[in-house]
Amino acid sequence: MIAKSGKPHLSAQDLALLGAGKIGYIRKMRSEDVSARFPDAPVLDPGLELWALFGADGTPILLTDNRSSTFYRAAEDELKTVALH
Repeated sequence: MIAKSGKPHLSAQDLALLGAGKIGYIRKMRSEDVSARFPDAPVLDPGLELWALFGADGTPILLTDNRSSTFYRAAEDELKTVALH
């Protein structure tokens, strides 16, 4: 869709579909926030800094305490990675 400004406008869903199976994003998380993104994760001690890998559509792929592991997993899944802050 083209917005009035003449620039293309994509919804969040459109962006997710564009990157499906191709793009993953890496995000630093605190253990207190894990259950919202990883509902099946066990209860974790508070105050831990963790790293998560998600698919372009937000699907959780990996949760780890080692940032490098997220890049290795993305490479295994042939995903290009972007980092979110």
